[in-house]
Amino acid sequence: MVTLDDLTRRDAARDFGGKEYMPTKAITMGMGTIFKAHEIILMAWSGKKAPIIKKAVEGEVSSEVPATYLQLADNVEFIVDEAAAAELTRFDKPWLVKDCVWDERLIKKAVIWLSNTLGKSILKLTEEDYNGNGMAQLVTEQGPAYAINIHVFNKLQHTITGWLGGKPGADDSQRPERALPARKRVIIFSPHPDDVISMGGTFIRLIDQGHDVHGAYQTSGNTAV
Repeated sequence: MVTLDDLTRRDAARDFGGKEYMPTKAITMGMGTIFKAHEIILMAWSGKKAPIIKKAVEGEVSSEVPATYLQLADNVEFIVDEAAAAELTRFDKPWLVKDCVWDERLIKKAVIWLSNTLGKSILKLTEEDYNGNGMAQLVTEQGPAYAINIHVFNKLQHTITGWLGGKPGADDSQRPERALPARKRVIIFSPHPDDVISMGGTFIRLIDQGHDVHGAYQTSGNTAV
């Protein structure tokens, strides 16, 4: 039996209908006790659990993350939803562990990852770069490397525009925002009023181009305006 610290009680309060209904004590178990079980099942769901699931399944065994010791158990099963599994290599970077079905989204993600990993611009990636980093299948099926580089570069280039709300009268098939309607109602969510510092130019351009622009500050009144 242990006394729960305040942080634990606050984190779990929502599940109990408020902190006042949250128990102050709980029963805890050490890894030694857990390993005496005939079978161990770890369940997790939601994207908030994705980082710890990745460490538990793929990270180095360490006392800093006790769940990594489950890698040493004889009979253990992880039951997780897609969101909790999202950072596992087989889902996040599947080209490193298996053959893939290369759709547009995955090609773009993989090429950008390769560019960042090697510190090279997309247009300078070579077939050796692809082959040496788990992406030989992509070059074989969609290559040569130069054609893939150009394709992804053009995709990224088309997301860059000075017309944030779409450009009236322009072909919008390759643009990030549709041309019509020409005037849009825009709401910009910001975690803090400092957005006028970090994206003031965006505000100004949208207003200058005739859009109806609103800002929503996601702060509590006691810490901001």
